[in-house]
Amino acid sequence: MTKLAKPPGQKLVQRMSTRTKGLIIAPLGLFLFSAGLCVFSIAVQARHDGATFQQWFLWGVYSLILLNGGLLLFGQAVRYRAQLDYRRFVRRELKKRDREWARSLQKRKAPPGKSEA
Repeated sequence: MTKLAKPPGQKLVQRMSTRTKGLIIAPLGLFLFSAGLCVFSIAVQARHDGATFQQWFLWGVYSLILLNGGLLLFGQAVRYRAQLDYRRFVRRELKKRDREWARSLQKRKAPPGKSEA
């Protein structure tokens, strides 16, 4: 069985940093959500004006697709942000632990006649 080549866009996204992905996806999600609200208002206006069921229903379905897509993208951006914050927290804690460990080693190696004040 032959291996299919990945699309170039997929390779590009995999090489992006988590920060870059979040910075791209968050505004895109907000834009889609806002567009969904606008389309929803069109569906409500069509219903109010007495348009056919099919017309306002399809506008409503389209608005729900945009709204949910925007929420999903924004949720993914929040997830990326949480990953960044967690990585930053872990790195800080590891550095703090390493500094404390190095200090404790220095105290053990200090000659018995000299004590720290």
